[in-house]
Amino acid sequence: MKTIISTLCLTTALLCGLVGGSWANDLEKLLEAAENGSPRAQYELGLKYQEGEGVPQSYEAAAKWYKRAAKQNCPQAQDGLGFLHTHGYGVTWDRAAALQWYQRAVDQGFPRAQFNLGMMHFRGLGVPVSFENARTLWEMAAEQGYADAEYRLGLIYELARGVDRDFEKARSWYRRGAEQGHAPSQFKLGWMYRKGISVDQDDETAVMWFQRSAERGYLEAMWNMAVMYNIGKGIGKDRNLAYMWASLASARGSKYGTEITHHLTKLMSKADVTAAKKLAQACLRRNYKGC
Repeated sequence: MKTIISTLCLTTALLCGLVGGSWANDLEKLLEAAENGSPRAQYELGLKYQEGEGVPQSYEAAAKWYKRAAKQNCPQAQDGLGFLHTHGYGVTWDRAAALQWYQRAVDQGFPRAQFNLGMMHFRGLGVPVSFENARTLWEMAAEQGYADAEYRLGLIYELARGVDRDFEKARSWYRRGAEQGHAPSQFKLGWMYRKGISVDQDDETAVMWFQRSAERGYLEAMWNMAVMYNIGKGIGKDRNLAYMWASLASARGSKYGTEITHHLTKLMSKADVTAAKKLAQACLRRNYKGC
């Protein structure tokens, strides 16, 4: 099965022209290649317009270039069109069209489309809710190492959505995502160690995974790091670092981060609060890495 998937992915890359291309960082050459019919260039130009990278942000222009590439069977572009139709960005809000474009990319084995089509089935967007169909599609994506799908499979088994609750399977899927650096999976795995769910309770291992997730900016992990520093579980007690993580989470809208920050302010001296704020500023400059 893995051999078939690998072959299919290589074929997909060739169909979309994703091998080679000397214009990757040259917008003028990229535009020329797109106008000359390169599906890879058309897709990448569409992506630049979608993200506003080096060009004015425009979903309409993104849709135009995605469609040109999609008609040449480029699965990345087909998936991109599916996304735009799902949300009505630059195109009509049309879930039937979204499903069709996702399916065309799924038929080529493209994992992001497998994941996105799975979300449509899971949420009942344009189709009846089907946890079974969602699971099947996410398993296809997970076989190719797509971490978002691994995380969603973990949730399905943890929350018993269309399957019997199975914490061991949930933990297995979370671990697969966590080992790829997927922040939500890292947090979930840490939470299972924190609570002793299907594993021996282990605060040190929980903190390790919370830390990795927090350094990727995952809010739940950030305020949980604050909790662990405040109570000294799995790591040395340090209210300055607790305040740092709580305030960073609070600054991004976490109500728990705000509550913890207010609580710690009552327990800390003004000098310690000032020092903790400096730690938070330094951590933010490092984009949460090594904090």
